Amino acid sequence: MAAHVPTMLAMIIVSSLMMAAAMAVVGWGRRRDGLARWAGALLVNAIGHSLIMLRGVAPDFVSVVLGNLLLSSVFVGMIAAIYQFQGRPVHWLLLLAPPALVTGVVTVFIDNFSARVSFVSLVIGLQAVWTLLTALERRHATVGRGQWLLVAGLGVEAAVLGGRALLALSSHSTAMSILQGSVLQTLTFMGTFAVVLISTMGFVFMARDRADENNRIMAAVDPLTGVANRRSLIAALDRDASRAVRTRESIALMMVDIDHFKRVNDRYGHPAGDQVLCHVVNVLRARVRAQDLVGRYGGEEFMVLLPDTTLLGAEQLARELCREVADSRCRIRAADGTEASEGVSIAVTVSIGVFGGRLEPGDSWDMLIAAADRALYEAKEKGRNRVEVATTLRRVADQSAQRGPDTHPASMY
Repeated sequence: MAAHVPTMLAMIIVSSLMMAAAMAVVGWGRRRDGLARWAGALLVNAIGHSLIMLRGVAPDFVSVVLGNLLLSSVFVGMIAAIYQFQGRPVHWLLLLAPPALVTGVVTVFIDNFSARVSFVSLVIGLQAVWTLLTALERRHATVGRGQWLLVAGLGVEAAVLGGRALLALSSHSTAMSILQGSVLQTLTFMGTFAVVLISTMGFVFMARDRADENNRIMAAVDPLTGVANRRSLIAALDRDASRAVRTRESIALMMVDIDHFKRVNDRYGHPAGDQVLCHVVNVLRARVRAQDLVGRYGGEEFMVLLPDTTLLGAEQLARELCREVADSRCRIRAADGTEASEGVSIAVTVSIGVFGGRLEPGDSWDMLIAAADRALYEAKEKGRNRVEVATTLRRVADQSAQRGPDTHPASMY
C-alpha cells in the first residue's frame, strides 16, 4: 500500500520543525548536552524535505542537488550532537565528506533517477549506521535507556535506506520520481519519520537521564573530595546500623579530623587547604575495603564506616591510617595542575576516634557517631596524631551528634 508522498513529506517537515523548536527550548543554555546541535539537524531535515517537496516547481539544482545535500547533512549534525554529548572533539572534515560526495554524484547523475536514489540511499544509510555506532561507542558511560530509543530509530532508518539502495535499480522499483507513490517510498519516509520521533526522543531522554544522574551525584557526593557527603553518610550508617542490630554482626565507625587544619588555610591559603583535604581522602580510600565507606562529615572531619568489623580490627586500621597520613606529605600544586615552583609540601597528621562492637536493639546511628566523636575529642585532648577508642554506647541523647559541620570542639584548636 502506497501512501500519498506529499502528505508524508509534510508530516516529516512539521514534526522536524516542532521537535527542533522543543529541543531548542529544552537545550537553551546547555551547550554540553548537544541538544542545540540535534535541534539544528532537525531544522536542516525540515528544510531538506521542503526542497524535495518542491520537485518540479523549483530548479533541479535546488530540489535535487541542494535537497540531497541537506538530507545527508542531517546526520552530520546528529553525529556532532552525540560527540558533544560524549565530550569528544568533532572532526568536521571527516563528517562533511559524505555530504560533499553526495553533492558531486547527484550533480553528475541528476537525470538518472534510479542511480541517484540508489547512491544517495546507500550513503545516507551508511551515515545512519555511523551515527548508531557513535552512540553505542560510549554506551557503558551513558546512563538510562534513552540511548536505546536513539539506536532503535537509527536502526530503522539504516535498514530502510539499505533496502531502498538495493531495490532502486531493480525491477521492484517502479517510481521514477521522488514524489511518485510506491511501497518503497512509503517505507523510506516512514523510516525518516521514525528517526525524527524515536531517535529525537531518545536523545532528549539521554540528556534528561544524565541530568538526573548528575543531580543524584551532587546530592550524595562531596564536590571537592569526591567521597560521600554528610547526608549520604548518615543514610548509609542508619542502614548498616539497623542491619547490624538484626544480624548481630559487629560494626565499626571512625571519626577522622585533620590536626591544625586552620593553620594550613591561614598560612598557605584555602586552595592549598583543599588539596590537603583531598590528600587525606586519598590515603583513607587507598586502605579501606570495597564495602567500607569514606565520607566527608563536615569541614576537615571525615567518617569511615566499616560494616562487619570488630573494634580490634577498626583500631588496628585506624592506627595504620594515622601512621600513613603522618608519613606522607601533601605536595601543593599550582592552579594548572603542575607542582608549585617553590616545591611546597605540607606535613599532615590526623586524630581518629573509633567505636566498634555489636549493637543491641534500640541502638541507633547517632549513638555510634556520638561514641566515635567522644573518642576523637579525647585524641585531640591528649595531643593529636593519635587514635582513641570508645567501647560503649551511652544511652542518653548526645547533642554533639546533632551539631553542625563547623561546630566540632576540635575545630577550635
